[in-house]
Amino acid sequence: MKKTTLKIDGMMCGMCESHVNDVIRKTFPVKKVTSSHVKGETVVISDDLFDEEQLKHAVESTGYRVLGIKTENYEKKGLFSFLKK
Repeated sequence: MKKTTLKIDGMMCGMCESHVNDVIRKTFPVKKVTSSHVKGETVVISDDLFDEEQLKHAVESTGYRVLGIKTENYEKKGLFSFLKK
């Protein structure tokens, strides 16, 4: 799984977070998406990588500006994940 973090300028409230989350959910197959206007970021969990230009275009079509995108491997942490070590 992949974790993609977008730095976003222009989110000011919970409705802004919802707009960004909704456009990402409608455009890409995601497992989870959360946004924080306080942190100025959106975190997307997915099975596959996304085309960064398409991701940027989708978010910017809602009126916000993408300042950066970072993707890394993601391992789901479950209740008993400590047993895997």
